[in-house]
Amino acid sequence: MKRRPGLFRQFLRNLWSFKITVHGKVLIGAAVLTALTGLVTFSIPIYRLFAALACVAVVASICEIVFRPRLTVTGSPPARATAGLPAAAELTLTNRSRFPAYDLSVGLFLLPPALREIAPGKTIRRLGGRRSRTVSIELLAERRGMYELPAPRCYTTFPFNLVRTGPAPRRACSLMVLPSFHPIGGVDVPVGSRYQPGGIALTSNVGESPEYIGNREYRPGDSMRRIDFRSWARLTKPIVREYLEEYYCRVALVLDTYVRRPGIKPRKGFRELEAAVSLSAAVADALSRGEYILDIFAAGPELYVFRSGRHTAHFQNVLEILACVEESRRNPFTLVAPALGDELANISTVICVLLDWDADRRALVRRAAEAGCATKVVVVRRGRTTMPTGGDEDWTGPIRVLHPKDIEGGGIDVL
Repeated sequence: MKRRPGLFRQFLRNLWSFKITVHGKVLIGAAVLTALTGLVTFSIPIYRLFAALACVAVVASICEIVFRPRLTVTGSPPARATAGLPAAAELTLTNRSRFPAYDLSVGLFLLPPALREIAPGKTIRRLGGRRSRTVSIELLAERRGMYELPAPRCYTTFPFNLVRTGPAPRRACSLMVLPSFHPIGGVDVPVGSRYQPGGIALTSNVGESPEYIGNREYRPGDSMRRIDFRSWARLTKPIVREYLEEYYCRVALVLDTYVRRPGIKPRKGFRELEAAVSLSAAVADALSRGEYILDIFAAGPELYVFRSGRHTAHFQNVLEILACVEESRRNPFTLVAPALGDELANISTVICVLLDWDADRRALVRRAAEAGCATKVVVVRRGRTTMPTGGDEDWTGPIRVLHPKDIEGGGIDVL
């Protein structure tokens, strides 16, 4: 959890970011300049200019108190957005006073660095007493993630456009920014079916039931629920119903988040990782259209294990998981390998979206191949991989190396 700034720091931040407009900052700068110049020399009556600017500031402060409107804003910013695409919301501005209000606006202030408001500063010149007006705001998120948004603030800059006056902000809300991706036609990977312990219970029983194939004699260990009492009475020996065991194609999607690059994280995130997340979202989207059970293993500062497909979860939930995945500065394969190894006996195919090809990543894919899983390896990287990929393609299958711009441009039809 980030530590909240102190009250005095919050006051100064609110004063400079919200209270004082651009014109007010210019007035303050001019007043400071004339005051310093007046202290140097008294031969030029520049102090008169300082006095005039100070009078304007005093009059603006008085007008702020006299013409302070009684405003309320209803509505909230969008709860979800997609990185790189604008998200709009409708807000209703109400003048609770019987007197008209002038030069009204609604905006979002103190936004996180990755968010910005599109075309801010739309002004309502006059709003009559007891009247309402609907306005729209648009946000643009440059990077996926979960953000805390300040509440929309309604204000007036009447009469000199030097200070903003309005009610105190409401409680902040949150914004989930989902990763952007270009849909792909399909994933070209060999798939098979494996027996799933739990059968239909694994897929939430939506529109499906075990297939009845006949009766047979009772064997020790059979479930008492499957006894067919009518057949037992007719044949005078225990008879049980027999069902076809459930076999499904279960795919594991392993997302590599290990970033070795030192230094501060760029504002838009690490390009290779963001491209890998977009590609993973596209793969999950393609698989969600088929009859697959999809397990996502994403190792960041925490290990994310999520299952979707065949009615167990919606694709939107997959995007929410991918939106919150962060880079890992430590080797995460010590966490991924045991978690993946516990499920390999039931997994048919493992799709690895990696950021490099080295000994640790090679060992992870080798473990999946030795467990009898079909493997599909995609490396997202701008330069050469640490280890050559050609010598391992005889047991991994073709290893495809993609540049981030190939994913960002949407030039991939079939993976």
